[in-house]
This record gives sequence, C-alpha cells and structure tokens, in this order.
Amino acid sequence: MQIQAGIYKGMKIRSSPSRDVRPCSSRVKKSIFDTLAARIDFEGITVLDLFAGFGSLGFEAFSRGAGSVWFVDRHPDALKDMKATSMQLGAPDRLRIVNSDVVSFLGRTREQFDLVFCDPPYAWPDYPGLVEKIAGKGVLAEEGMLLIEHSTSVDLGGSLWYSFHKDYGMTRVTFFQR
Repeated sequence: MQIQAGIYKGMKIRSSPSRDVRPCSSRVKKSIFDTLAARIDFEGITVLDLFAGFGSLGFEAFSRGAGSVWFVDRHPDALKDMKATSMQLGAPDRLRIVNSDVVSFLGRTREQFDLVFCDPPYAWPDYPGLVEKIAGKGVLAEEGMLLIEHSTSVDLGGSLWYSFHKDYGMTRVTFFQR
C-alpha cells in the first residue's frame, strides 16, 4: 500500500497483516481520488477517516493538500501502523489518530469536516443509521462530502443527500453531498 499522488507520492503506508482490517484496494482508491479531484480542492480541508484501518484514504488526502486529517479506529495493529506512518510523514500535529469505536466518536465529537471517508466492515448492521449519525450530528461541513465504502448488496440510494455511487466488482462507494 502506498500513496498514489501529491507531495508524498510513492511513500509506503505501513500495514501489518491483520484479518480485522480490510484496506481499500489501490484500484478503488485511485478511482475515488480521481472522482474527488474533479469535485473538490484538497488544499487546507479537514478530513475524517472513519474505520480508518491503516489510514490509506486519509494519508492520500493529506498528501494531496488536506490541512488536517483525523483517523478513527480501534484495532491495535492499525493504530500502531497509522502512528508510524504519521511520524514518517513528519506531521503528527496535523494527523490526529483516535483510538475509539466510530459510533462513540460520532456521539461525542464537536468537530466538523469537509470530507468524510467511512469504510465500515461489510457486515455493518445499520448503514443508513451511520449516514444519519454523520449527517444529523453536524460532523459534515455545510459544503462537505461523505463517502461510504460498502458491499454492492447494500443500497444507500434512498439516504439523505445521496448523490451517486460507483461499483468496483463487489465493492460500492456511495458519495453524499449536501
């Protein structure tokens, strides 16, 4: 796993073998960022990477100019590897790693983000509820964008602010924007 573009292009993102973490594939990540590049300017934005895993999406956004990135996960291996990558980038003050359950984090945060990546386990029981927690809590900034990666068997088209989705084999990325 490596950063694909921006000032840290080619840098490896540290990752340990783990059955508990499913990283975003390179193909899906490239397509996500190609889609985002046509719609938003990364310069100085605040990013939230929920169910961050090894932080591939958040580190990519940081490399492309995001001002700050928050990573939320609770798996010890993932947290350790994200901290190592953060130190390697030399910007730990702009990269915040939060050891927390995502639902708990969403219930207590007062921060607002311009871009939110959300990559829960495919067996997540309540995707629409997760969208509502992010939208209803004000976590997403007024002009913000939310991306949720999930199985193609889950349809989020009727959810609040649905914009469009893209499929990659058995993976679907649904984009939401106000």
